[in-house]
Amino acid sequence: MLNYLKLFFYSIFYLMIINSIVIAAYPSKPIRLLVGFSAGGSADNSARIISAKISESLKGRIIVENRGGAGGVVAASIVANSAPDGYTLLWSSPGALTISQILEGNLPYKTATAFTPIGLAVTFCSALIVSNDSGITSIKSLIVSARDSPGKLQFATQGIGSTGHLAGELMQMMTGIKLVHIPYKGANEIMTAILGNEMQLGFTSSSVASAMRNRIKILAVTSLNRDLTLPDIPSMHESGLTNYEAIFWYGLLAPANIDEKLVKLLNVNLQEALNSTDVIKTTRLQGLNAKPSSPQYFKGIIESDYQKWFRVIKH
Repeated sequence: MLNYLKLFFYSIFYLMIINSIVIAAYPSKPIRLLVGFSAGGSADNSARIISAKISESLKGRIIVENRGGAGGVVAASIVANSAPDGYTLLWSSPGALTISQILEGNLPYKTATAFTPIGLAVTFCSALIVSNDSGITSIKSLIVSARDSPGKLQFATQGIGSTGHLAGELMQMMTGIKLVHIPYKGANEIMTAILGNEMQLGFTSSSVASAMRNRIKILAVTSLNRDLTLPDIPSMHESGLTNYEAIFWYGLLAPANIDEKLVKLLNVNLQEALNSTDVIKTTRLQGLNAKPSSPQYFKGIIESDYQKWFRVIKH
């Protein structure tokens, strides 16, 4: 019996040594970072900017791989089924991690068990815009108009389950007004519809709204406080919807069961990248706010977002 115990402890000790050597050598080959959206958008741009900085500190190559489809679910599925060795990571948003869990019944993964959160990266909000000819001048006048004509006002977003759609549903839940959701393919289509008076309202990113502000009216931003991209525009909270907040994010995750030492190493390098002046400046130009966090904090954000948007979507 004593010999068996010795053999057991020697095996554990040996595995610990081997594991330490593997961690110390990480990364010994390129790391794949899967992004669930096409190239050129904020998800892709933020992933490339921040992973480039992480590559410098890790002294290893990170290859950003765009696997668009189903609002990020395609990329998330690949990572969920990858080896938990730190060489396949996910850059994701609430769409694939929380919203899909509410809207879809047959997903190939469950967020709570398929991934290990590494850290929150950036947060962002939407902006509620109207055409200059709409006659709507504030959130208050919008609510009055919607109550006078229930179900007549339409709002444009980038699709079902998108940030704009969620922001609009939250506004309806909090005010009791009834709007009609009209999904579009992208920000350009939304802006064309607003400018052409095809749509009365629209939700778009703060950076897009800022770039077009001479041609449209921006009523409010969906963050609790004012957004740095539009510092002169009030938040929904300031505009009378007390405690209204619809902020969104991108974060870094790994497959479940990754070694805790790798989680810590990746988190330290992610936070270092997010605290760098050039990353803060570059991401802010895109309407993104660097938000370094611990893995535990990021896990809590994912869980609380699920609960919040479940209530909104199912109301």
